[in-house]
Amino acid sequence: MDTRRLRAFVTTAELGSVSAAAEQLGYAQSTLSSQLQALEQELGGPLLRRGSVGTEPTEAGRRVLPLAREALALEEQMRRAAQSLAPRLRIGAHESLAAEWLPDLLTALHRGAGGPGTDAEISLSVGPRAQLESDLAEGRLDAVFVYDNGHVAPGRYASTPVARDRGVLAASPAHPLARRGGVREEDVLSAEFLIAEPGCTSAMLFERFGLRVAPRTPIGNVTGSLSALRRMAVHGLGVALVPSLAVARELESGELVELDLTDSHLPGITIEARWTPMLGPADAPLKALLRLARRHPAGVPQRRVATS
Repeated sequence: MDTRRLRAFVTTAELGSVSAAAEQLGYAQSTLSSQLQALEQELGGPLLRRGSVGTEPTEAGRRVLPLAREALALEEQMRRAAQSLAPRLRIGAHESLAAEWLPDLLTALHRGAGGPGTDAEISLSVGPRAQLESDLAEGRLDAVFVYDNGHVAPGRYASTPVARDRGVLAASPAHPLARRGGVREEDVLSAEFLIAEPGCTSAMLFERFGLRVAPRTPIGNVTGSLSALRRMAVHGLGVALVPSLAVARELESGELVELDLTDSHLPGITIEARWTPMLGPADAPLKALLRLARRHPAGVPQRRVATS
């Protein structure tokens, strides 16, 4: 199958415009339209729907789109192999994992810790869970590292747990609860909680820990921003129930402290790798990265609040 036609289709679907796709690919619009028509004839059905507000995939086009991306990625891998270049591996991760855990793994892989034949040109994308899962399912990423929130997202990928982090109740040293040498669960559940966004790991931890005890607990939502959540916690505006890696730097600097629960145990959190099967030459470096991940501890050592 002509990969130029596949690239024309993928670019048009992503940009939502034949003219914009033609400009990006350096084609005349008529040439791009001919490539799209030829692809539709080859596959036996319409892939794009052209309307007054733009161009979007048909239902058949939505099914073909991730396969087309995979075919283009495989073509690139073959070209790199023919030119004796390292395979390309596109990784995605949660912000906290990308900042505090993955860099050590990627550095080790780059320095040869994965063994012979595992070198790769790696790109790292950082984003929220929904975006990472969408990019993986639609072929824009080869693998992602995420906290397992107990929900299985639809998609054609393999998955495995690779590490464990732990939940942390973090607060500003000036927060009333941080001034105690130990706090009870009922005290914590009367404080305002900060949650990055619905469905995120902090929300999942809160559901596991708090809703069964205190439906009255106030929730402060900081939609879409882990950084904002951390800064609000640092300024004493609430308690954050998060993976330890999410607040590793603040705990180290003393901007946040870990509350000492006297009557409860916070749940652990599994770090899970998800990836597209049949990555071709990129399969070896990915498997090496997974092996390194299983040997690399993820959680921040437990810290306690001094008794006042």
